[in-house]
Amino acid sequence: MTRQKFRLPVGGLIDRLQSIEFRFDGKRFEGYEGDTLASALLANAVRLVGRSFKYHRPRGIFTSGSEEPNALVELREGARREPNTRATVTELFEGLSACSQNRWPSLRFDWRAINGLISALLPAGFYYKTFMWPASFWEKVYEPQIRRAAGLGRASSRADPDHYEASWHHCDLLVIGAGPAGLMAARAAARSGARVLIADEQARFGGTLLDEPVVIDGVTGVEWARVCIEELKTADNVTLLPRTTVFGHYDHNVLGAVERVNDHLAEPPPGQPRQRLWHIIARQVVLASGAMERGLSFTNNDRPGVMLAGAVRSYVNRYAVAPGESAIVFANNDSGVRTVRDLKAVGLTVRALVDVRSNVDSAVRAELEDTGTQVFDNSVVLRAHGTTQLRGARIAPRGGGQGVDLD
Repeated sequence: MTRQKFRLPVGGLIDRLQSIEFRFDGKRFEGYEGDTLASALLANAVRLVGRSFKYHRPRGIFTSGSEEPNALVELREGARREPNTRATVTELFEGLSACSQNRWPSLRFDWRAINGLISALLPAGFYYKTFMWPASFWEKVYEPQIRRAAGLGRASSRADPDHYEASWHHCDLLVIGAGPAGLMAARAAARSGARVLIADEQARFGGTLLDEPVVIDGVTGVEWARVCIEELKTADNVTLLPRTTVFGHYDHNVLGAVERVNDHLAEPPPGQPRQRLWHIIARQVVLASGAMERGLSFTNNDRPGVMLAGAVRSYVNRYAVAPGESAIVFANNDSGVRTVRDLKAVGLTVRALVDVRSNVDSAVRAELEDTGTQVFDNSVVLRAHGTTQLRGARIAPRGGGQGVDLD
């Protein structure tokens, strides 16, 4: 079993007294209660987690939430095998078994990565124009081989041993999202006597308050969320649904949601469902699901080690995981400075802050440069260096000019 090389010695919302053993691609690792599969892999220095759909380019963990495009894995074994599961939202449990997909013969040495070298010969839709003769070969030979090369995981062919439930719920107010805005909306409505249902896709309510070192009303965001949640839990007119994704809003305020009742366990306890489908009829709906960060474009921005700034802060603050030994932060807004500060606060090296905006605040520039971080304003990252692991990046002025390589 490997040591958690990138686990920070203190901090985070994990339970360090509850260690959990799991496997990825047959190799044993250890994490903690409160980890996701993604955070536990990062803690164990696993950066390469998948391959791209067509060219089999190496892919790493990019986000910390349900928007994750890269870290898709096969979860569990046998009849419960589940393909295309996002490692970023998979709660770690004892005995969890996961494996990478869309690679052959192994994740690190994928022979199909040769597709990238001949990409000019493989444009979009090439298979419909190339594999046309003889016609009988398409269904029997060509299509099966193409699907095998480009597939994203294998579903189990055995009968599902679990069972599922469907339930109805009527409420005055449905709050979708249990971050700071959602919690405040639910609390205000509950205090007025309304019947409130609050749902969030994560196992723990709090949203970004769990990821950021913020202060609200003189207390930490985590403590503020805890007090608010306790008040909601004790209210008779409030129903809390963690691990629940609201997936559709239909006529007459009818909404559909899936509650992952026991997906965080190896198998459901006897008599309990694995998942529950909710039909929710609400008089009013508050959408407080937050926003998703958009990545910036540059060559090789899909390499393992390139991550969204918000995800970096989440892994550092919530899971006590260092995303790497050193970092270059590329930003077009003030979250870049917050990311640099959070990384430095846990002792990590930040080589540079690259900001596409001109005239970075002089006080911020002095603060960062005094602690060893170079500041490049009116600049961009042109290219990331590395293949299965990020090695550095080339930085250049926005208008063109001499660039510089940083490791």
